[in-house]
Amino acid sequence: MPRTLLIAGNWKMNKTATEAVELIKAIVPAIGKQTDINVVVAPPFTALQSVGENLVNSTVNLGAQNVSEKPHGAYTGEVSTAMLRDLHVTHVIIGHSERRSYYGETDAIVNKKTLAALENTLKPIVCVGETLAERESAKTFEVIGQQITVGLANIPANQFANVIVAYEPVWAIGTGKTATPAMAQEVHAFIRAQLAKLQGEAAAQKTRILYGGSMKPDNADALLAEADIDGGLIGGAALVAKDFIALVESGKKASARK
Repeated sequence: MPRTLLIAGNWKMNKTATEAVELIKAIVPAIGKQTDINVVVAPPFTALQSVGENLVNSTVNLGAQNVSEKPHGAYTGEVSTAMLRDLHVTHVIIGHSERRSYYGETDAIVNKKTLAALENTLKPIVCVGETLAERESAKTFEVIGQQITVGLANIPANQFANVIVAYEPVWAIGTGKTATPAMAQEVHAFIRAQLAKLQGEAAAQKTRILYGGSMKPDNADALLAEADIDGGLIGGAALVAKDFIALVESGKKASARK
């Protein structure tokens, strides 16, 4: 059975709640009823409620950009899984390279957050990827293998179907550089092989692996044509309604071919 493609928009630290509503109101009429692929938008925490209210009766899902591994308590500035679920959040991005590099999130922390998300019926989009220095040192597979092995450790087999992986070559995020479709496919196939080691071939074949390195309307068709690329984790293009809509259309075309 083919994997359902997913296009997820990571708005990062952009858009006030008012601006976020304007953006989602431009997106939902164009794609809010389609069911060919899955679509997620992940606005900042301050806009989750207002964006969520504008997703009612649409097929677009609400995502968050981060979550605490702690369930509650004296953790100033943190947001729990229960708080996200209360706002009807369904997906959460975990271990984005910016969280790893700017805020010191380790593979072990990524694992704790992933387990917490799954325990509270959130679907984690777990990010992995190498820096330019690591790629140039031929350490891509070593780095990503470690991120997968530790970050996705100890996940119960009956929950693994809800895990989504996003490959984000750090050197291609916000730089305008993009891995060629062949380069991206090579890493996606490696990730799937690592998932098979953890959970078995059947589970690996069902897991969606997104590409998260500057996917845009002009390169999406070629990337999504690759066998192991199951969608995109979109940054800059997710902030422009026509670009995000175009990416969803690319996903629908790719889904029809796969």
